[in-house]
Amino acid sequence: MLMQKRQADDDIAQAAWLYYVGNLSQQEVSKRLGISRFKVLRMLADAREQGLVRITVEHRTSRTLALADQLVDTFGLREVLVAPIGAATDDDVTSRNAVAILASGYLARIAGSDNQATVGLGWGRTLSAMADNLTGVRNSGLTFVSLMGSVTHASHTAPGDVCVRLAAQTGGRAILMPAPFVTDSALACEGIMSQRLVREAMDVARQADHAFMSVGECREGAILFGGDIFTADQIQQLLDAEVVGDCCGVFYKADGTVADIELNRCTPCVQPADMAKMDTILLAGGVGKLAATLAVLRAGFVKKLMVDEGLAVALVQAGRDWRA
Repeated sequence: MLMQKRQADDDIAQAAWLYYVGNLSQQEVSKRLGISRFKVLRMLADAREQGLVRITVEHRTSRTLALADQLVDTFGLREVLVAPIGAATDDDVTSRNAVAILASGYLARIAGSDNQATVGLGWGRTLSAMADNLTGVRNSGLTFVSLMGSVTHASHTAPGDVCVRLAAQTGGRAILMPAPFVTDSALACEGIMSQRLVREAMDVARQADHAFMSVGECREGAILFGGDIFTADQIQQLLDAEVVGDCCGVFYKADGTVADIELNRCTPCVQPADMAKMDTILLAGGVGKLAATLAVLRAGFVKKLMVDEGLAVALVQAGRDWRA
């Protein structure tokens, strides 16, 4: 009976997430879960009565708690949060937004203490969605700083844009990295890193209390391979070295080692070795991020992880296979 009640509670929480967080209609929730629309209505009413639905939806279900515990054990993490949107979800936007909501809640917890804190930021759509979902936080003691350079085209997801938005929302301040995401050569990167304004921003970034980062895929069709970010030679370096992902401008192989390629000496950014004392939080949404997320976790500098349920299941299985 206890197991049946726990499963029923998990189902109610999942329905509430899909409706209130995923912005699905009741009919879409009905189709996704394979139940009648009448039952969806009943489950949403139960969610409200049980206190699961307030301003946000309580995300800790027995299923996702179990996944989180397994990920903590497998990868030696301090904390894992898993968004309960169903392991079969194949909608990257839903997965990304669910993870972003977890991250915005964690950031609100940091900011709500009224203490001074420096928050380092990578770049990507999940971090941008985190900023979109942060509400009701005011703390003039917050400093948001870019952990890496930026792309040349204005973008809602660029590190500088996310820093400025979060500073405006919280009443804090933003420090931008006055450097490109990638330079044409290692020598050019050394020159940029020697500039006074870059050094000053980098010093602040290296002393960040918290670092919110996401992962990028390094494969054909991925965002990093489009938009003329890299030269043809740089893309070939990634392919030849079998790079599977990047995090904050550092490129990793599947085993978590930093690829020994010139491109890794062409990106002005905070290095993993600089993050030993930081509260490092990795955000990843969607099963398509599996290989890149695994590589970054194996690199060993991430302390906390926030993922959707589908990716969590895939990470647990991949972790078992890797250890075996």
